Amino acid sequence: MLSFYYHTTHLEAGTDEAGRGCLAGPVTAAAVIFPPDFKNQILNDSKQLSEKSREILRPVIELSATTFAITHLQPSEIDLINILNASIKAMQECVLKLDPRPEYIIVDGNSPFIKKKGILNSSGKIFTHGEIEILESIPSTSIVKGDSKFMSIAAASVLAKTYRDDYMNKIHEEFPMYNWKKNKGYPTKEHREAIRKYGVTKYHRMSFRLLPEQLSLDI
Repeated sequence: MLSFYYHTTHLEAGTDEAGRGCLAGPVTAAAVIFPPDFKNQILNDSKQLSEKSREILRPVIELSATTFAITHLQPSEIDLINILNASIKAMQECVLKLDPRPEYIIVDGNSPFIKKKGILNSSGKIFTHGEIEILESIPSTSIVKGDSKFMSIAAASVLAKTYRDDYMNKIHEEFPMYNWKKNKGYPTKEHREAIRKYGVTKYHRMSFRLLPEQLSLDI
């Protein structure tokens, strides 16, 4: 059974991302705040749920949440700031979109939500001073496997996964030879063979393992 709060006295947001290990497509993040009376017996880490269960849960989460937000960070930015920073930044952007603003943030993973060296934005510059102040003013905790422990993180994982899947289904129509509708941009054998045959697109992450000699490896 998932826990509802990490801190019971705070308005708490959970945040998570999807698509970190893909060769193509964005990294997508979501953040969710639930009201205190929210309950759901099906909700769990999106990786543990069937596609059908995620599709059922998404509107339930959206209608039940006090507030939620979604952010896509594109491959060009992933290549610029690296996938770890892009994942964190996508979650930070989600938090900035939330209304009401959370009093506490719980994050899936083990990386700090705020880095001392600064926070990057879409143009490679820092957020505005006001945005940085907002992010730094909200206490946060990173929780390993938080998506299987806390309801708001689990909900964020479902939203991030389903919104990203929708995005990949859409761009599949533009480049059907990569079969993103099925592999969602992950490094399946079929996807790597398509890159070898057709080359890369604007949706591929150039900083990832995309060279022909790398694609021939059984990774």
